[in-house]
Amino acid sequence: LLMLITILINYVSALLIDYSKSKNKTKIFLVISILLNLLLLGFFKYANFFVNNLNKILLFFHCETIELEPIHLPIGISFFIFQSMSYVIDVYRKEAPSQKNPINIALYVALFPQLIAGPIVRYHDIARQIISRTINVNLFASGVRRFIIGLGKKVLIANTVALIVDKVFSYPANQLSVQAAWIGIIAYSLQIYFDFSGYSDMAIGLGRMFGFDFLENFNYPYIAQSVQEFWRRWHISLSTWFRDYLYIPLGGNRKGNKRTYINLFIVFFVTGLWHGASWNFIIWGIFHGTFLIIERIGFGEFLTKIWRPLRHFYTLLVVIIGWVFFRSDSLSYSLSYLKSMFGLGGGSQSFALSNLYLNNEFVITVVIGIIVSTPILGLINNLFNNIKSQVFHNVLQKSSMLFANICLFAIFIASIMSLASGTYNPFIYYRF
Repeated sequence: LLMLITILINYVSALLIDYSKSKNKTKIFLVISILLNLLLLGFFKYANFFVNNLNKILLFFHCETIELEPIHLPIGISFFIFQSMSYVIDVYRKEAPSQKNPINIALYVALFPQLIAGPIVRYHDIARQIISRTINVNLFASGVRRFIIGLGKKVLIANTVALIVDKVFSYPANQLSVQAAWIGIIAYSLQIYFDFSGYSDMAIGLGRMFGFDFLENFNYPYIAQSVQEFWRRWHISLSTWFRDYLYIPLGGNRKGNKRTYINLFIVFFVTGLWHGASWNFIIWGIFHGTFLIIERIGFGEFLTKIWRPLRHFYTLLVVIIGWVFFRSDSLSYSLSYLKSMFGLGGGSQSFALSNLYLNNEFVITVVIGIIVSTPILGLINNLFNNIKSQVFHNVLQKSSMLFANICLFAIFIASIMSLASGTYNPFIYYRF
């Protein structure tokens, strides 16, 4: 029902904007549409968060608190609300025509491959594909291959390291040893990347099977040499959404340095809040926004002059520390966890490496995860493609294609076996 209401609101809003000849009226219709979308998102996602924090203030002043029953978060609401908003904004900007057929806009909003886990597909990117798509065997096969890669990322890598992650984060943070804390957060860095990018790969693959060409959402973010570059590679659909629909309308970097820093702060405050109704997500967003501002002030120029591995180390350290806030259930737990990471938690005897039950499967998965999170396999493939000998190249190409298909088949079977056996399969999007 909520999705149907969203579709109706934005379908009517876009038509009113498209047919209106007055600029003032089109702005009014746009503002009303955005407010209604944000009202739905705010009520279902943030009402309890707002009331809980307001009650803390009321208790401090010895006032009567507000009673509010828990509001259940509809799955995928952050994704389909943002997609709906992009549709109306694109129509307002004349970047895409409005849909006269309500079925077409319903297809855009409710398209199942990326509905609950992204990427955020913007309307002007697939406006033509909604009307007319190309579907053939080669495109379908390409989609199947991409889907299997995503499935393997999620089931074989993300789920495997998640076991250790959840074990570490289930213990009091002040009881963790330095080694256990670092293993836990490094494993989580792999889990969240392969979980997010795995779902994106599956969505892109499913889209191809039906003739849709979704844009890439991850581009090896862990090889970034700065926080700015990290956000050009991480969750690209979200970062570009905020850039085009919030950062640039706020003025971007066109109104001086101070305004640019304020705009960045606002964008990353909202980015953190978008991920979940929790102060931890807000702190995570502000944390990244602060480093982006620092790099813009001048540290970014300094980074370009230092040794490349040091730039890489700095970026990974910032990102990994940020993930502590993202994974933890409370701000106090995050701070205690950071203390344990840097030897200030006093938990060297309480929870050591022996408690993790590290096994060969975990170690091998981490090694594979680190390799796959870099473009090294693509570089090897390009090396084969650049071989000059045409005869040898043809033989090598056929052999590599056969080997790749065998590997994909093995990944698919292993993933199905893992799912069928009922092994651990966490869904970390429930807070989004």
